[in-house]
Amino acid sequence: MKPEQVIGAVGMSSMAIRPGDTSVAQGVNDLPVVGSNQILSLMESACSAAIIEFLDFGETSVTFNTQLDVMGAAGVGTEIHATARCLGLVENILKFEVEVHQSARLIASGIISRKFVERVSFMARVAAETMVAEKESNSRDEKIASSLRI
Repeated sequence: MKPEQVIGAVGMSSMAIRPGDTSVAQGVNDLPVVGSNQILSLMESACSAAIIEFLDFGETSVTFNTQLDVMGAAGVGTEIHATARCLGLVENILKFEVEVHQSARLIASGIISRKFVERVSFMARVAAETMVAEKESNSRDEKIASSLRI
């Protein structure tokens, strides 16, 4: 990927807020408004849409860093839209400026950084790390169980 191709690229994503998308449904608080995790997912979807045509075969991007500022709320049945613009590429990290609107009203804004990775290598590393973590967890559980039998 060439930096001059991706810088300035714009992506968009939309969602209609359903009851399961709310903060109350997700146990965050008792308000039936879109949850901040749903807003962040919508923002990341817009970032991915901005760069999809520039990815090489086998290449993808994963979340590296996020900054989210929530200025408003939107309720069930409302449609919200995210727009992401690629600000730059340093090494293999892309930086995006993102906004979420409900009609003309700004709901949230943020900066998201996404890291380019080679899909197969990334998934192989995830599988290996998961196996190691599971083995360590099982070992700890066995030690705890044996100490309780004493």
